[in-house]
Amino acid sequence: MELRAALPAGLHESALEQLEAPARHDDEPRPKLESHGDYLFGVFLIPVVIPDEDLVYYQEVDVIVTKDELLTVRKTPESGRPPFESQSAKDACREDDPLGMIVYHLIDDIAECYLDLVDGVNDEIDELEDHVEAWTNEQVRQRLSDLRHDLLHIRRTLAPMRDAVRAVVDNRVELDEDELFSHDVELAFGAAYDKFLRAFDGLELSRDLVASVRDYHVAKVANDQNEVMKRLTVIASVLLLPTFIVGLYGQNFDRIPELGWAFGYWWSWGWIVATTIAQLAFFRWKRWI
Repeated sequence: MELRAALPAGLHESALEQLEAPARHDDEPRPKLESHGDYLFGVFLIPVVIPDEDLVYYQEVDVIVTKDELLTVRKTPESGRPPFESQSAKDACREDDPLGMIVYHLIDDIAECYLDLVDGVNDEIDELEDHVEAWTNEQVRQRLSDLRHDLLHIRRTLAPMRDAVRAVVDNRVELDEDELFSHDVELAFGAAYDKFLRAFDGLELSRDLVASVRDYHVAKVANDQNEVMKRLTVIASVLLLPTFIVGLYGQNFDRIPELGWAFGYWWSWGWIVATTIAQLAFFRWKRWI
């Protein structure tokens, strides 16, 4: 009831449902900034990075902008963490700033959050690169999967935020009867748009870095398998000649060389030992073992 009392008259029912909806951020809601005649309705998602927990979660801020008023609805995430508090945006505002400039300061603060998010993701990728040799294959695969999931989620939120700011820069979002975003404000929004572009370019670079780590990991696994196969081949080859010698001397014939020789048994063992040592020396020379 308190929210409904603070809202301007004539608010569309779909906007009211979005304002009252709980904060869930799988794929919906998508960030947006839309004109509805005498007011603007926006949904913004702000990323928060917690490096110690390898966690990224999103805070939702819904805005209603009229010619005289800016109303923000800050939603508490399901995790119970605190809602978004844009202290830097408040500090940047001056008393004589028009309402459109205040909206810009809020958007600019959100753009800085996305730049920080991309930097945080790159730090996670650097950590993975540093430990890809030490971690188990299962740990590396799980970390790669988590990073790819995070990158896809960031892309789904960052792209609509960028498009919403671009709509303001292109003068496609405005009140019907009043000018909310003057030319100076649109130029300021251009700076925020540049930050979103930088964040998006950084996100693409992060995706390429994750792909590089994945390719390196796949090559490492294949190389480890080759080393295992090489050792198994060496073992099979070492056992091949002794098996042949034992099979040769184990044939059930009366006339076998060395059959009546007192040292025949040791003769066969001599061949086994000699051929084994010769093979091991050859494999060592070839650096196969």
